Amino acid sequence: MSRQDAETHVKIVGWLHLLLSILGLLLATFLLLVFLVIGLLLAAADEPEALGVLAIIAIAIGFFLFLLSAPGLVGGIGLLKRQNWARILVLILSVLQLFNVPFGTALGVYSLWALTRPETMALFGQRTGWQE
Repeated sequence: MSRQDAETHVKIVGWLHLLLSILGLLLATFLLLVFLVIGLLLAAADEPEALGVLAIIAIAIGFFLFLLSAPGLVGGIGLLKRQNWARILVLILSVLQLFNVPFGTALGVYSLWALTRPETMALFGQRTGWQE
């Protein structure tokens, strides 16, 4: 793989992590709104406790999805800026993504392959074990 190929793969990995994270944040926002609207409808129909319960559930789910999405967003942006810390962060996230079947698994495998290549490591200024 050439240096230009490595740069292309790093850009693709960065954008894919960004897009997956943005989808996670959009899903968190959507679920938060859905739960709050349902809670408001139930509160208007003489079920005032429903709003409180659904608000707590909505906040918990939204916060959980935000916690899952934020590192990928930060890592994707850092990777596009060729930050070495972002490469390490995305490698860690890629291992965790392997359990997110099917899209996370594909993204995890591709990211691990692209970011551990000697050409990619050289792009980030790291020496591989076999280089002198």
